[in-house]
Amino acid sequence: MALVTNAIKGTLDVLPQESYKTQYVEGAMREIAENFGFFEMRTPVFEHTELFNRSVGETTDVVQKEMYTFNDKGGRSITLRPEGTAGAVRSFLQNGLFNEPLPQKLFYLTSCYRYEKPQAGRLREFHQFGVEAFGAGAPSQDAEIISLANEIFNYLGIKNLSLEINSIGCKTCRQDFQNALKAYFEDRKEELCDTCLSRLDRNPMRILDCKSPVCKEISKDAPKILDYLCPDCRAHFEAVQRYLKALNIPFTVNPEIVRGLDYYTRTVFEFVSNDIGAQGTVCGGGRYDGLIEELGGKPTPACGFGMGMERLLLLMEAQKTPFPEKKGCDIFIGSMGDTANVAAAVLASDLRNEGMAAQFDTLGRSLKAQMKFANKLGASYTAVLGDSELEEKKVKIKNMDSGEQTEVSLENFTEDFQNLMLREAMQGLEASESLDGLMDADAINAILKNGQN
Repeated sequence: MALVTNAIKGTLDVLPQESYKTQYVEGAMREIAENFGFFEMRTPVFEHTELFNRSVGETTDVVQKEMYTFNDKGGRSITLRPEGTAGAVRSFLQNGLFNEPLPQKLFYLTSCYRYEKPQAGRLREFHQFGVEAFGAGAPSQDAEIISLANEIFNYLGIKNLSLEINSIGCKTCRQDFQNALKAYFEDRKEELCDTCLSRLDRNPMRILDCKSPVCKEISKDAPKILDYLCPDCRAHFEAVQRYLKALNIPFTVNPEIVRGLDYYTRTVFEFVSNDIGAQGTVCGGGRYDGLIEELGGKPTPACGFGMGMERLLLLMEAQKTPFPEKKGCDIFIGSMGDTANVAAAVLASDLRNEGMAAQFDTLGRSLKAQMKFANKLGASYTAVLGDSELEEKKVKIKNMDSGEQTEVSLENFTEDFQNLMLREAMQGLEASESLDGLMDADAINAILKNGQN
């Protein structure tokens, strides 16, 4: 069979046998973010191009080389979002969230788009978990968002991550730094790539973020921003470090971190792994106190981070981080004949209404083929309905692990099946060496809800 087309280069299909892993990670992120007081926002997948030009920065690689920009049918320049912060700030301003109690603490799980060379951990369509805290300028807010990211990594069981931090100062002290950089690179401008040469006069700090091996080598001996911090920025950076030490979050100061987007000020940070090759930055963020004003709002401090979902899952796979088991089929109800198949559909519906995973045959297969399918599903239990079961109003439920069969009433099938699962789960716990005591009500309810022991 010839396909009409294949998936576009740099995009991935997430299939059912893998999607549960993403759902698990996203669920952990949501829960932890809400524990920190961050709540979800959702913004459009495309925005006016001007938003990203003004926020991300016209001299960045993202704007110059990577954005998906096009004119719509009304002749407007539209861009698929390359990152999440700009849209979050636009929404914050447009919807008047600055009138709500501050700080406004928001998170999002979103798709982003950049035209880059696809490789492991770098796609053209990728997904981010991001957080933004609008209205808090204290160093404690910087430390809190770093702590949130660290908590997610700890919860997921990710190891061997290094937190690297830096300060890139404010507009006042950065100007002296930019002047020093310009003087340094002027002496070697013949060696710079064409892109960096164009940045030399407009924004020499962007040269530090160039991916060209030649420019990277030249940048090694460039001036360091930490030598140019004003007293306020230095005090802020030192306070962030005190908070991180108090929170027992290990870190190193890396004066070469500048991040790839122009809106950053003061604190910048990255969580880096050596287990997934060149694309080792799993999470990056920092403070951007001037962005809200740049986009038309009143001066408002802000900070946040973005965490790449594909890169995070790649790291978890590389480290063999355990995932919860994929939810399976609690019971498959086989049937013989049209009347029995209708009855199986009704029983499955009743079970699903009680939170159990139930399936029945929808292909008209033979009973033997149905049982083979149940095995492929990994069904914990099976039941078979035929004329005799319908006439006697009784059916046998088979435990697929032990092979034991239990006869139950068709009229009370859902309740009897729940009781059977609970009884067998209790027997399994009593036989376990890890049983510490009697099950509490929450554990019993969890078994009834999930249909798993």
